[in-house]
Amino acid sequence: MNPRVVVLDYGSGNLRSAERALARAGANVIVTADRGAVAECDGLVVPGVGAFEACMQGLRAVHGDELIGRRLAGSRPVLGICVGMQVLFEWGIEHGVRTQGCGEWPGTVERLEAPVLPHMGWNTVRPPKDSVLFRGIEDERFYFVHSYAVTRWELEVSADRLRAPKVTWSEHGQPFVAAVENGPLSAVQFHPEKSGDAGAALLRTWVSTLTFAD
Repeated sequence: MNPRVVVLDYGSGNLRSAERALARAGANVIVTADRGAVAECDGLVVPGVGAFEACMQGLRAVHGDELIGRRLAGSRPVLGICVGMQVLFEWGIEHGVRTQGCGEWPGTVERLEAPVLPHMGWNTVRPPKDSVLFRGIEDERFYFVHSYAVTRWELEVSADRLRAPKVTWSEHGQPFVAAVENGPLSAVQFHPEKSGDAGAALLRTWVSTLTFAD
């Protein structure tokens, strides 16, 4: 029996590309915003393409921010992709507009300081040694399409926490957060569904970590 994965349909993202890539990775995938399906699935994928503000409007329209929060409160896995990663942070600033995100992590998504934008194409990443998602693909390249990112990791880990988040970095003009592994919540700034064998391997690893819901 394959794990059940929902690709959250809130009007943004490469939904079908993500659906196909996750199916190839071994998941039983549906694309929906149905509250019951989102709550009951083994893994939730939050895609995203375009502007931070527009994605947050779409997400709130289907109560996606609430659904993500409820899943994480129950330690149920969530994976954000591209802007689906960005909206997990507290704030996004685009064209002078400051928009509140889901607030799962502190930090602000801002325009990269780079000579060429958008950052489009293949790039390497620097995962920590204890990364699970990047195990065996640490030296591979992944496909990015973005002009905005989080450039400062602001979450302070208290002494009583057993596990610090695993933060992966990349660089385009300046260092930026390329991926985060934080308990049940993972996210990547690049598009694994467009990243060839390396992206497929990352999705297979994430799917393999899912446990079946009761």
